[in-house]
Amino acid sequence: MVPLASDSLEMFGFDCYSPREIAERVENVGVTKAELPLVSLLALGVLAGGFIGLGAMFFTLVASDAGLGFAAGRVLGGVVFSLGLILVVVAGAELFTGNNLLLMACVSRRITAGRLAQNLAMVDAANLVGAVGLAALVAYSGHAKMNHGAVGETAVAIAAAKCSLPLGEAFVKAVLGNLLVCLAVWLAMAGRTVTDKAIAIVFPIAAFVACGFEHCIANMYFIPLGILLRGDFPGASPQLAALDWSGFVQNLIPVTLGNLVGGAGMVGLVYWLIYRRGAKAAAA
Repeated sequence: MVPLASDSLEMFGFDCYSPREIAERVENVGVTKAELPLVSLLALGVLAGGFIGLGAMFFTLVASDAGLGFAAGRVLGGVVFSLGLILVVVAGAELFTGNNLLLMACVSRRITAGRLAQNLAMVDAANLVGAVGLAALVAYSGHAKMNHGAVGETAVAIAAAKCSLPLGEAFVKAVLGNLLVCLAVWLAMAGRTVTDKAIAIVFPIAAFVACGFEHCIANMYFIPLGILLRGDFPGASPQLAALDWSGFVQNLIPVTLGNLVGGAGMVGLVYWLIYRRGAKAAAA
């Protein structure tokens, strides 16, 4: 007799939440996040900005190794960048791009559109403080001198390339970037242990970074660090003229908007339509 699918899952210990359960959990967590006290929300937002910056710092170190092949360097860099989101999810922090999934609680009318907008705005501002603060610490720590200055040159080159992106390209890369980031958060919500969550996060984040997509909070670390270091590494990039605070803002606007479309629209709204639309009526 062939065992049923549910019997097979029980037999092999497939112990994770189902997609429908994930959708319900994400919505419930969204309500909790929207009701966080202001001080806690801002403090957790600063932490998240710093955590993503730590992942970006780790990525830059790997990217500075010219001995790695193109694909190997990109994939390994993506794997180590996963540190940032693992810290956010496991240690606990409030990340703007992940909080795009609060849209599910909003369209279920469990939080208001105003509360959603307020949460995203405050978390984004707090992430900026954490990411830029870490960039300043790294810039003045001497970290850029590692690998005979290759780390600093790589940091400046990354930042200059981001500031030189055409607006349309930056937007589309950001849509794809937060599509993968929010899928990583979604998969992490399926796990019941720290190991489950960490493994679930690594592959989507490695793909997003390896493919060169854009993430507004990561750019809040990358670009300020490049600006702070550009005077020490004037030959790091032919695109250096674009690397300034104006270029930072010009990158951040389309990337933030693209991240919203990719995360809130292509993950949160799609899964809400599949699993949560009409959930209250069905329960009643």
